[in-house]
Amino acid sequence: MLKLKSLIGTSSISLLAFALVFTAAEYKGLQAQETDGNTTIEEIAEDEDNALGEEVTVRGEVKEVEPGISFVLEEEGFLEGDEVLVINVSEQVVPEDAEDLKLQITGELGTLVLADVERDYGLELDPELYVEYETKPVILATYMVLSPDLEEVSEDPEGYYDLEIAVEGEVDEIRNDYAFTLKEDQLIGGDDLLIINASGEPIPEADEKVVVTGIVRPYIKADFERDYDLTWDLDVQEEIEAEYTEKPVLVVDIIYPSAEDEGLLE
Repeated sequence: MLKLKSLIGTSSISLLAFALVFTAAEYKGLQAQETDGNTTIEEIAEDEDNALGEEVTVRGEVKEVEPGISFVLEEEGFLEGDEVLVINVSEQVVPEDAEDLKLQITGELGTLVLADVERDYGLELDPELYVEYETKPVILATYMVLSPDLEEVSEDPEGYYDLEIAVEGEVDEIRNDYAFTLKEDQLIGGDDLLIINASGEPIPEADEKVVVTGIVRPYIKADFERDYDLTWDLDVQEEIEAEYTEKPVLVVDIIYPSAEDEGLLE
């Protein structure tokens, strides 16, 4: 059974500074792995019976980046959340200014055997940096994809156009067999996003909490008629054209139920 650990760095960047350096080209190579569901960082961090070697998918916010090698992924929330160490063994690159970036990670769950990591992946790692995480779970990441909040996509759509992303939300209004809106899972207010279902899978039920992955595009009727076989009726087509022309739309290829946190204060 493979056991893993990773390298922690100390580079940091403010959220404002990150916004200034963010460019779509830096994240063009990030992509999601097809999956049937996800787990929470809380479950991994607090479960003493984690199945090492199991493939897991988690979402969180990047902290303490060591460029190209590893980072800590922290559960999002109002208070400081649980965290898990991630070592990047994919061919995808996370830029060094990625602190506070929200990602979805898919990879193998494990714990540290330093010699195995160095031998299997050709890494030369500093043992002094591993002390804090020696007995804690880590993820050997094979796939990574941006995972912004719906609000971030709505407020800065140009920053996400033509990128693959994973977003979490609650199914709101179902327009037809191809289209529904996803809203923020919160009590007050929140943005929503139009989802065009290109996965061929049934649309989830209203109020279901899901994660969807796909490509963000501005809704331009001629482009969508050219690129997708959307046999929706004229009334729905006209409604969507009136409401969403040149607004961001997520064309999804994967939809799955979202793992539930136990609570805001956990």
